[in-house]
Amino acid sequence: MIAELQQAVARYAHALDELNVPELEVVLAEDTTWTFTMPGQRVLGPVSGRKAVLGFIRAGHTAQAGRTRHHLSNVVVTTVDAATAEVRAYLLQTGNTGESIQIISTGVYTFGLRQSDGAWRIAELNLTLDNVL
Repeated sequence: MIAELQQAVARYAHALDELNVPELEVVLAEDTTWTFTMPGQRVLGPVSGRKAVLGFIRAGHTAQAGRTRHHLSNVVVTTVDAATAEVRAYLLQTGNTGESIQIISTGVYTFGLRQSDGAWRIAELNLTLDNVL
């Protein structure tokens, strides 16, 4: 079960970076919520519902220059039962313009996952960034 939870989080990061909407639709619950906390600024969100989250992701891809990667590490399952789980992971976000590579941001993800149709889906995502983008 732990490997399945870690796989769901990894699939999210890959689909996010590739703007793979069909994969994001699989890994995100229909009623998913996203909340972002940035130091010294207000909390962004929650962005509620898969359709709204996908719109938020598309807007982010449109605004970025080059390739952005979300590197998740130290992935830990903090709670789990038959229907729900919480997973925490560190974020290292990088950008590659083809001319330079830079660290964009670091932070901590907390994923609330829920069992749905035989698969783990992200029902709640909280990202606390260590720095302002």
